Amino acid sequence: MTPAQITLVEDTMTSIDVDQLAGDFYRRAFATDPTLMEMFTSDPDVQRTRFGAELAEIVRSIRTLDSFGPSVRSLGAMHREYGVRAAHYRLMGGVLLDSLASALGESWTAETAEAWKLAYNLTAETMMLGALEDPATD
Repeated sequence: MTPAQITLVEDTMTSIDVDQLAGDFYRRAFATDPTLMEMFTSDPDVQRTRFGAELAEIVRSIRTLDSFGPSVRSLGAMHREYGVRAAHYRLMGGVLLDSLASALGESWTAETAEAWKLAYNLTAETMMLGALEDPATD
């Protein structure tokens, strides 16, 4: 990601109602694959809040890989314990981008879409690395 793309992700994040985004994200995800509901056992309001906090933290730290890497790898290890696999990352990435496009409306340009796609790919790849790490060495 370029510094300009990171800035674009940061700037668009400030214009989004994160709770509304999270609600739309989960509605789309469960409509796409209803079996995902089995993975989410916590209260939906708590889950939306957790999602928003994690997304905000990822966006805040993406500019500084020294803090981004360990934090996101840890998140990936945690998601491994929930049963998240590589196919889930692909599915949820598409759902997130669709939800962001809906939330941003006319602000969702080709440049914005590319920046968020790259941010998601970096995040997903880093989470998957964390999921692969040996828990005994953490």
